[in-house]
Amino acid sequence: MMPDDNNNRLVGGGKKRNDRENIALRPKRLHDMVGQDRVRETLSIIIDAAKGRDEPIDHVLFYGPPGLGKTSLAYVIANEVEANIRITAGPSIERAGDLAAILTHLKKGDILFIDEVHRLGKAVEEILYPAMEDFVLDIVIGKGPAAKTVRLNLPRFTVIGATTRLALLAGPLRDRFGARFRLDFYEQDAMEKILVRAAGLLNVEMSPEGATEIARRARGTPRVGLRLLRRVRDYAEARADGIITPTVTEDALKLMEIDHLGLDEIDRRILRTIIEKFGGGPVGLDTIGASISEDSSTIMDVYEPYLIQLGFIDRTPRGRICTIHAYEHLNIDYPENNNDSSGQKRLL
Repeated sequence: MMPDDNNNRLVGGGKKRNDRENIALRPKRLHDMVGQDRVRETLSIIIDAAKGRDEPIDHVLFYGPPGLGKTSLAYVIANEVEANIRITAGPSIERAGDLAAILTHLKKGDILFIDEVHRLGKAVEEILYPAMEDFVLDIVIGKGPAAKTVRLNLPRFTVIGATTRLALLAGPLRDRFGARFRLDFYEQDAMEKILVRAAGLLNVEMSPEGATEIARRARGTPRVGLRLLRRVRDYAEARADGIITPTVTEDALKLMEIDHLGLDEIDRRILRTIIEKFGGGPVGLDTIGASISEDSSTIMDVYEPYLIQLGFIDRTPRGRICTIHAYEHLNIDYPENNNDSSGQKRLL
């Protein structure tokens, strides 16, 4: 589960309550999706082959940063195979009995989508292993010497798991997913197409240049892009003529302290902390976290990936280092007398 700080950020990938409006904007079929071309093509092959054999598709695992469409893909698969989908989350299944109740209500071909699958408890995982592999459910009746195990046959169903922390997923559970897909950040042109499609569904007038400006700040994440689109729409309707233009977008997001690369105040605080307090690094995550009153795991999982993608932060064995690009973005002079072993300029 993403920290509350991330949920409160406009550019955070974690889910927010007002993101429920995004449900109506989700693609219904694979051909409606934009981006993730390799994933779409492979899924199309898996689905077509399963349909040809008249059997459910193999278990599927999606992993990657939050907000990239793992839940949307689960719904798309359900629509493609015309199956019912049951939605749950790892933290919601507290006891083995909870999972048993869910499994016994599934019908042939149904899809069970488990979000945050890495947060399943050990006892729950033990029930899920035979259910996924052999489609059986072992139930223990009674206690002590009189206890006995009853094995129930389950219909063939499909488990779709989603996680932002693949490393925390138990190896035996990970191996039971026949198809595993990593979702990557979206390219600029893909984000623009997603925003144009969403604007049409929301009946919002937006210029191509306006879509470009929002996409540039979306951090390669559709959830963030759609959130920004709604906020810019509100600004356009309240302070402009209702049309999203580059100027309206810049004014709206400047008011929200989001710069042209999608960095917010927390991102800039992390960069300034490394540069101004620790000479550009290297500095450990725990030290950075203590300096900005933030948990180090939150920095690593929530804030750092995008800063690394931009090339603003480097990970080294000794800690985090701000690159020359971070200095340039913050308009801070970069010391010219330091270089790392690769020949690139670094402050060591």
